[in-house]
Amino acid sequence: MPELAVDASKFAGMSEEQARTFPGRTVVGVEISQAAAAAMPKMISTDAHVMEPEELWMELPKRLQDHLPKVPFRNSPPGATDPHLRLRDQDTDGVAAEILFPNYGMALFGIDDIETQQESFKLYNDWAHEFCSADPRRLYAAPLVSVYDIDAGIKEMHRGHDMGLKGAMIWQVADPRLPFTSDHYEPLWAACAEAKQPVICHILTGHSYIKTGQKGGVQGIKDAVNSKTNDSANTLFDFIFSGAFDRHPDLKLLMAESEIGWLPFLLQQWDYYFERFRKTRDLPIDRKPSEIFSEHVYGTFLEDYVGTRFFPWWGEKNCMWSNDYPHFNMTFPHSRQVVEHHLHGLSDDKRQRLTRDNAIELFRLDL
Repeated sequence: MPELAVDASKFAGMSEEQARTFPGRTVVGVEISQAAAAAMPKMISTDAHVMEPEELWMELPKRLQDHLPKVPFRNSPPGATDPHLRLRDQDTDGVAAEILFPNYGMALFGIDDIETQQESFKLYNDWAHEFCSADPRRLYAAPLVSVYDIDAGIKEMHRGHDMGLKGAMIWQVADPRLPFTSDHYEPLWAACAEAKQPVICHILTGHSYIKTGQKGGVQGIKDAVNSKTNDSANTLFDFIFSGAFDRHPDLKLLMAESEIGWLPFLLQQWDYYFERFRKTRDLPIDRKPSEIFSEHVYGTFLEDYVGTRFFPWWGEKNCMWSNDYPHFNMTFPHSRQVVEHHLHGLSDDKRQRLTRDNAIELFRLDL
């Protein structure tokens, strides 16, 4: 399987050495001409990241800084921290806009000191607003929302929306004392539904295995696949089977960076057991989980060749492309080739839904 050579000139402001450090995804034997690439509609990534400056967290009072987690520093392309270079990288990669999530800020969903989390999220949301102000129609950050104090979290979400931020990013793995099946979240679900902005649960946030750090060897691989997918599946199960979507018909959920290949199988299984036990058990929902999913839930795919094989018959209105820029497994600067590999053979209408239209509708974007 050939890997496309990396042209350092395609990385805005990046040296040749840095370009070799960030080769992007391996592209499996897909070649498209420059003309064909230019003709592809510009895409929207629904899972991209920024790299917050270390000094941002130093604005916290010293007593709160002591609670900040230790996270290894990631080298990154300049577009991760400079919004103007980010826009140039978007142009290079055929990207019209991105939904942006934090990097270090993801680890803050798992800290135990509530005040540190709340104040850190406010700092990030202000910084993200400033980052996106370089072009508010191409850079869309999600506000980080602490949900220990649900009323304060709703207030911060609305403050983010007033600044142009989109959705409400909460932890994916809840504090065990506050499961998603509890009534604790009801006011937030109602507020998101009223705002017509999705709740966003991104992998590796909250009280998951990642809270204690990544492990090496075989266990690290097991966590990266089995544990991570299990976290996503359990969160989705709790949202659906708690009846949250039936109580809040306008509520939407985005499962960010969870990939999609596992979804049709589990929905099939949940449907089977729902039908099997609905007449003998008191269940909180009265329709198939797959029906609830199709109306309320979205997933993102990065490089999931198994998942994208389902698109001829499943998922075209619920799934969205992502580039994961600027992380090591990003598709930049070969996103067009990666998309062509995954979506080859689909109609133009389906391709545009998966790479653009679904994101515009979910986040109510004004491109």
